[in-house]
Amino acid sequence: MKQREQWTSKIGFILSAAGSAIGLGAIWKFPYMAGMNGGSVFLILFILCTFIIGLPILLAEFIIGRRGQHDAVTSLKILSPTGKWHWIGWLGLANSFILLSFYSVVGGWILSYLARAITFGLNRSDYGEMFNSIIANPTEVLLAQAVFMILTVWIVQGGIKGGIERASRYMMPLLFIFFIVLSIRSVTLEGAMEGIRFLFVPDWSYLTGKTFLLALGQAFFSLSVGVTAMMTYASYLSKEEKLGQSAFNVSVLNIIISILAGIVIFPAVFALGQSPSEGPGLIFVVLPAIFNEIPFGAFFIIIFFILMLFATLTSAIAMLEIVVSTGIRNHYEGRKRMAILSGLLIFIVGIPSALSFGILSEMKMPGGTFFDFADILTSRFGMPIGALLISLFAGHMLTTADTEDELRMNPALHKTWRFIVRYLAPAAIILIFIASFMGM
Repeated sequence: MKQREQWTSKIGFILSAAGSAIGLGAIWKFPYMAGMNGGSVFLILFILCTFIIGLPILLAEFIIGRRGQHDAVTSLKILSPTGKWHWIGWLGLANSFILLSFYSVVGGWILSYLARAITFGLNRSDYGEMFNSIIANPTEVLLAQAVFMILTVWIVQGGIKGGIERASRYMMPLLFIFFIVLSIRSVTLEGAMEGIRFLFVPDWSYLTGKTFLLALGQAFFSLSVGVTAMMTYASYLSKEEKLGQSAFNVSVLNIIISILAGIVIFPAVFALGQSPSEGPGLIFVVLPAIFNEIPFGAFFIIIFFILMLFATLTSAIAMLEIVVSTGIRNHYEGRKRMAILSGLLIFIVGIPSALSFGILSEMKMPGGTFFDFADILTSRFGMPIGALLISLFAGHMLTTADTEDELRMNPALHKTWRFIVRYLAPAAIILIFIASFMGM
């Protein structure tokens, strides 16, 4: 057995962990959630929920992962040898497996759009019809999903240093550069300031309990807490790194990207008289139509979908790494084989989700299509339950000496963190469950 891999630098870990968090949650889901729930008020609540509740749970995952120095299942067994808490690790693996099975479908859609953008195939009038035709075409969606999974497997099989960290070091800075370029173009459109006001000037009539709960759910979703991805990444972290600072940096990067996504999208939406509340189809239906109307739009739409691909890949490799790290259990010579096998199984499980809008559209599952069912199963149940259990484990099962040794922070801050993960975070998650069952 080889010695366990470690990140080569602090920045490599932060970029990779931020990449895990910054994915469709920040770039796809945040803009349409903000657009449907008041813009700036949703943003304010999202930032508060991220720092007050999301960050402490993220830090809990970091503590468990680094203290255990193994995959999530083994780490939890080491920290609680006689309990059943290691099932959190298996739940995280199941969440990641199912998440990636339909996440890869969306990754395939992005590849389809990118290919059309590069070949100037997005210059048309009815983007809604085009989107529906793409997701209903079984050959195209399965081929695109397969290509996306091949890219993900190729990165993960290279290991922490040669695969995940190296890819994140290139993709994350490029993602920021592309976002800044697109932001500049978006805010210089005539009428763009209306979108800026929507994002940054609060309309307090949207300050409701429902908006708060949706913002809290977005904070959990966008930080990837509850799937043990951060626990897995932290297990490759040296004891010298400051966990509190790393968790804070990841949270800040996630917020910055979410805001940049809003700056790219909302000014352009308002400048061309579109509605910010278009929902999940915002980036696939509305944005191509917007870029088609502005000078050099064909160039900027290519940049946008490259950006989307990078963000989706960095999250996908974190999900696959959870499955692979659990499978190899520190036997690194089996990483390549496990990555390929896991990627193949995830692709197969994802086939019904890929075909949910075409030949399997009549197949009804709880919540709608098979794609909808997989989404609901993970985002409404699996991830919140995982976050709840991680919070309870860190708050009640880890000793004060253990957490003080890992955090090395001000005693008052340490007490505040323990209070949040013991009481406040579980209460907030339970509140989300109640609201979800009540249909809020």
